[in-house]
Formats: sequence, structure tokens, C-alpha cells
Amino acid sequence: MLPHSIDFEAIGTKWRIESLVPLPRSIIRQIYRRIETFDATYSRFRADSLVSEISQKAGNYTFSDDILPLMRLYQKLYECTDGKVTPLIGNALERAGYDAEYSFVEREQKVLPSLGNVLKLDGPTIRTSQPVILDFGAAGKGYLIDIIATILDEEDVTEYVIDGSGDMRHRGTAINKVGLEHPLRNDIVIGAIDVQNTSLCASASNKRTWGRGVHHIFDPTTLRPTNDILATWVIAQEALHADGLATALFFVDPKKLENDFSFQHVRMFKDASLEYSHNFTGEIF
Repeated sequence: MLPHSIDFEAIGTKWRIESLVPLPRSIIRQIYRRIETFDATYSRFRADSLVSEISQKAGNYTFSDDILPLMRLYQKLYECTDGKVTPLIGNALERAGYDAEYSFVEREQKVLPSLGNVLKLDGPTIRTSQPVILDFGAAGKGYLIDIIATILDEEDVTEYVIDGSGDMRHRGTAINKVGLEHPLRNDIVIGAIDVQNTSLCASASNKRTWGRGVHHIFDPTTLRPTNDILATWVIAQEALHADGLATALFFVDPKKLENDFSFQHVRMFKDASLEYSHNFTGEIF
């Protein structure tokens, strides 16, 4: 653990940024402003966000250039998972009860359209042919971690850990050994790895649940939560990729992703058995 830290809440979760030296107030204010801009753009839980505007009517919507890496990742994951990772999943999640009011009241599902039929990316402009409820939860937090990391890098902060409730990015020389928390027992870990100058993101199907076995990792082809995988952990250079891949691994074999991405992974299946990649540099207990 680095000696200095700031703690705050953002995008519905707890954050901590650790650093070797105290962060100046000017950098902290810059981070807070950037988080607010991100939330006001991509959150489907805010009535005033750009994503909420897109859900109301078809049209052309211009984002800042930061939409490009995010949408390129989603388009690639959409291809690799045969459409199971899609930013259009917002409609299914809302109908499942995971809506802006957190009603957790299920409604009848509707078949989701294919991505290319309703949405086109033209530079930073998204063109939609009908109202769509976009949800960037599969990779959004990881991307925000990368955005904060860029701010710290540009301000010459050379030693830091950005931790968004367990999803993290590290830079520096300090050892940053992280335990992989058992998804069903938060008092034990199933393994550990030194997350040094890289990123770690995890996802678990039991962390946001409601009703009878309903959770936030939804399969758009069945319009039901996926149940074969209990948890995933991914280590990749960018938190954007680690976060997106942690979701993708609920739907496809890792081999379908290895040609397009460089990463390490661990998966826990619903019977609590474990799978980990041949290049995993940590320990499994």
C-alpha cells in the first residue's frame, strides 16, 4: 500500500487512489471534474446524460473523442462473442428491473436488435435509427480508471494505484500484490497476483442480484442472466480491456479472445471449479 490516498464515491461505487506523494488539490479537482463529465455522458441512470437522451429518440449524437476506444472495444467484443457483449443490453437490463429507479421489478423482455442495424459510429458521432438504451457497464468503469490514469501520467505522478472497488490500475515500482476474493466468501481468496504496471478487473454474477436468480450479467440471446460462470478475473495492460474481457469470459471460451487481446485470466465455474490461463503469473491456492 502506498502512503497517501484519497477516498471518494463515483458512478455508484467506492474509489481509492493511492500515491507515493500527496496529490495536489489541482489534480484532485481535475479528476473529480473528469469523472463528472464521464458520468454525465455515459450513465443510463441519470436523466440528464447523453445516453438518456439517446434512449428517447433516433438521431445523431456527437460525443467527445473518448467514445472511440470504448466503442471500438464493444464492436470487437460483439464480434468475438457472437453478439453476447453489446452496448444495447441496457434495454434488457431495464426490463429485468435494473433501471434508473432500481425498481427490480421484471417486465416482459423484447428481442434486442443487432448492433449494426440500429447504431453506426462515424468518428465520435453515434447515429441511431431508433431509440436505444445503451449500457456501458461491461467496460465503463475500467475505461474511467484508464482516463484517471492518463491524468496522473500527464501530471507526472509516477507511483499510484487507482482502485475502483476492486478493479484497478497500477503504475510504479512498488509491489502491489492483490488477492482474488472468493465470490461466495469474502473472508477468503482463491489466489493472488502482483498487479504491477498493469490492470486487474473482476466480475461476479452474485454481486448485483435480485428476484429469483436475476443478476446484472445478461445474455442478449436468451434474455436471461448467464449462469455457467460464477466469477472472472482478467489482467491486461489497460483497465478498459481487462473490464470488457472480464464480462466477455462469462459468454465465450478464452480462446475466442486470444487472437485480438493480450491478457491473463482466471474463471470460476458455477460448481466452484477453477480455470486459469497458461500465462497466469500469480498463484492459485
